[in-house]
Amino acid sequence: MTLTPPPLLPSPSLLRLRLAPHAGGPRAIDGAWWPRSYDLLAELPGLLAGLPRSWGHITSVVLNGAVWTPTPGRMFVAGQVVRLRRSLTATAAHTVVLLAPGHGRWDLLVVPPDATEEAAKPIMESVTGAGKVVASEPPVAIPRSRP
Repeated sequence: MTLTPPPLLPSPSLLRLRLAPHAGGPRAIDGAWWPRSYDLLAELPGLLAGLPRSWGHITSVVLNGAVWTPTPGRMFVAGQVVRLRRSLTATAAHTVVLLAPGHGRWDLLVVPPDATEEAAKPIMESVTGAGKVVASEPPVAIPRSRP
């Protein structure tokens, strides 16, 4: 009898997140996130796990109700409940707002999951600039990758 090693499991996808430096005053955008889908239940745990500890425990996420797939009002992430609030007006169409009581609010620009790497890269890198990215500038004209 020959023993064969178990098949290798696919490695977890790397989080595609770029955070803005926090030197100076408040910013319109605190970072850019390029999820792999609009399935928040699949994407949110990885995002929250990759955030700086100094941001505290995220207890609420406000997202655009027209863009993301339907979600329940809350979900269990890393042993804690996170409230999910959908809104068409509370956030810009291409942002996700993260709230941590006692720590603050962070707005992340969301690069569409189907954006090409060529189109997404400058958006991701722009958040490290001198505050030039603003939430009202949605990445509408981003070329989509082809299946």
